[in-house]
Amino acid sequence: MSEQELKLHVPREARAGVEKSLRRGAVTTVRLRAQYFDTPDHDLARAGVGLRLRLEGRRWVQTLKMPGKHQLEKIEINVSRPGPSLDLSVYADTPAKRIMAKHAQKLGIVYETDIRRLLRRIRTAAGLVEVALDQGHIQAGDLKLPVSEVEFELISGEPQAMFLLGLKWLSTYGLVLDLRSKAERGSTLAALAKRLGQLGQLDDAATTAARAKAIASYWAPRGATAIKLNSEMTCEQALSAVTMECISQIARNAAVLAEIDTAGLYRAGNPEHTHQLRVGIRRLRSAWSLFQKLSPLPPEPWRQELKAHFAALGTARDDDVLRETVMPELSAAGQPPLALKSQAEQAPSMNITKSVAFQRWLVELLAWTIGAHPLQTETDDSNHRHKTPDLHTALGKQLYKWHARVLTDGLKFEKLPLESKHDVRKRAKRLRYGLQFAESLLPAKKLKNYRRSLAAVQDILGEMNDLYVAREKFEDLREGQPSAWFAVGWIASRLSVLDKQAQAAFKDLKQADHFWG
Repeated sequence: MSEQELKLHVPREARAGVEKSLRRGAVTTVRLRAQYFDTPDHDLARAGVGLRLRLEGRRWVQTLKMPGKHQLEKIEINVSRPGPSLDLSVYADTPAKRIMAKHAQKLGIVYETDIRRLLRRIRTAAGLVEVALDQGHIQAGDLKLPVSEVEFELISGEPQAMFLLGLKWLSTYGLVLDLRSKAERGSTLAALAKRLGQLGQLDDAATTAARAKAIASYWAPRGATAIKLNSEMTCEQALSAVTMECISQIARNAAVLAEIDTAGLYRAGNPEHTHQLRVGIRRLRSAWSLFQKLSPLPPEPWRQELKAHFAALGTARDDDVLRETVMPELSAAGQPPLALKSQAEQAPSMNITKSVAFQRWLVELLAWTIGAHPLQTETDDSNHRHKTPDLHTALGKQLYKWHARVLTDGLKFEKLPLESKHDVRKRAKRLRYGLQFAESLLPAKKLKNYRRSLAAVQDILGEMNDLYVAREKFEDLREGQPSAWFAVGWIASRLSVLDKQAQAAFKDLKQADHFWG
């Protein structure tokens, strides 16, 4: 059977309110203690498979979960057991047969969970939803992570039902989208416990640093991942796949910045999370540009709201680049002492990503992507599978237009005014993301050379943009701090060099093999 559920993290300050709301009807309380199984190399987790034995009250249940059609759907197989022992023979006639047979001899307990679940069924206009508030912990070795989440599982009806409730509770209590399952969190925690165990208990500086690095890796920034499109997809299906990947990048970095695991006890989020979150937003906007004539897009207000979130996150990112990239180069060049003004405190990434506005936008877009937004119906254009152009041909034509526009301006880059240079940078970045989306449909050998040349262009233009932003900040400091003149002069010199490098990079791009013929 399949299950569909929306999971939201419940911050400490929201727990009492969520529980009070849940208790307004008939509730059931149960303790859930589970053992999760995998190989020493976490082969099941890498395949997206979770296998557990769980004591539900006084009953043992063996559960296997596999990926479903989209981010919120899982294939779930439940079997009652007389005790805490596995029976893998039950998967002989299931899609899990091969992976279970391959790894059966190496399976062992890798982590455990202990959860107090409070649940209630609520009927909405779209269907019946089981709402479960889970509080407890995940444990791997000596490591523990808290669990505080509310799950909205569809029991019957349409998927819109779980979003009707989820969006209402999110807005009321300030909940945060978490796309990770307990299995994903536990598997990563088990890998961390193993790594820390290998480092030993020495207190020397090197071991301490290695331990800190290992702990930080648990919350590593989520970068872009490959998207597998195929020529049998409609343009709408392709856009849905691309959008879901971008949402995952955005949501996972936003969750770390919102400190959903650490609650202020440990600063897991860092500037790279903000950067990767903004990359996810840029990729999403590029996808909408790529598909705007090929498939229905999300409502215009959502697209405009995304721009506002992107701009708000940019303030903190600009300060990070200035301090971590530009200032070290200036210091190496002989920059006299200079006190920087930071604006990041005015709009820290954590406050933005935890905000109801940001989280509601994210969950609504997620719902739209799987055709489950409360405002969507079976007759909506967003769900209507009308005849569309061949995906490979359509994307190839659009990418070629983007390529031609980039080269038209890029080949005269040195002569362009500043604003036009910014436009070229944005178009080059959009083209690069578009190529990434369509990569699985394009000839790999030709794409490799072209992509390398385009990456060189984007790297140069990206550095130039960072310097433009830094120059404005230093120009504002000149009156009070004369040493800022040095920074302004150094940046002007560096930009002159980069102008020439950019011009040469565009010429190289023109010489690169083209995959569109």
